[in-house]
Amino acid sequence: MSHLHHYKTSVTWTGNRGEGTSHYKAYDRSHTVSVNHKPVINCSSDAAFMGDAECYNPEELFLASLSSCHMLWYLHLCADAGVVVTAYTDLATGILNEHLEGGGRFTEALLHPHVTVADASMIIKASELHDLAAKKCFIANSCNFEVKHHPVTKVAGNTCTMRSSMAVGNCKP
Repeated sequence: MSHLHHYKTSVTWTGNRGEGTSHYKAYDRSHTVSVNHKPVINCSSDAAFMGDAECYNPEELFLASLSSCHMLWYLHLCADAGVVVTAYTDLATGILNEHLEGGGRFTEALLHPHVTVADASMIIKASELHDLAAKKCFIANSCNFEVKHHPVTKVAGNTCTMRSSMAVGNCKP
């Protein structure tokens, strides 16, 4: 049995310089993204597509969605498994293949989660749970390309670090 969740956002173009879209360079790519009762996000296209580099672009927000979804599932799974995570950061990267005739698609996304756990006895389980989080992530499951992850897990106050499935340092509990 499944449960449907419904989402709604509003995107408003704010880049009309007075000429509308009378020609390609006549308008800004600026727009806002809003959701009821939440702060407005100022956006634009990527600077490569005549956008404002100071604003978030759809490609960055897409990668942030992938990273955020993975993190939230991971934290949930760690809590269920008794793995105490004390810090989590990720630097997500992606590759967009732009076609010469226009259009394109993401062909790759790679998550680089750096996780700190409370105790060395948790490090192996903490590393393994990334695979399960990847299978559960709603956003990654909606992509037509593989979302890979290369986690680094360390123990708070210890030299023990695990990169994917290889441990280095003092990893004894």
